[in-house]
Amino acid sequence: MQECQRQSESCLYASTAFFIWLRELRCWRVVFVVTPLILGGFASGRLLFFADAGNTKILASVSAFLAGLLPSIYSALKLDDKLRECTNAAAEFKNLQDRFRQVALVAAHKPFAEFETDFNALMDRFESPANRASRLRSACSVPRKEK
Repeated sequence: MQECQRQSESCLYASTAFFIWLRELRCWRVVFVVTPLILGGFASGRLLFFADAGNTKILASVSAFLAGLLPSIYSALKLDDKLRECTNAAAEFKNLQDRFRQVALVAAHKPFAEFETDFNALMDRFESPANRASRLRSACSVPRKEK
């Protein structure tokens, strides 16, 4: 029963971490979608093309370049795929948290064989999102330098 509660708490921390990552990924998605629109509008603005200063033409050129480059970076990073994986992992860990809690509170009063069957089934389900979580963590983290 204590192991079920410990696993429930572990799933709580994992799902919370994924929900935080989701929030950050969604912010980055907005940045990668909105910034090119703003830069494209800025680069194509009539005011810039009628200005005689060389700096405004350079600024317009750089804005147009970045407006074209940012969508390519966004698709190369595959943020949509990571967002979908992160959403699925957060939901699975949240579901597992509730299931482990239910097993700890309800199935613990059943005979041990039934309790063990329920617990082992949940542990088997736990393996898939845990493996997915380690892949996502390695994809989202920066490698550390060894001393």
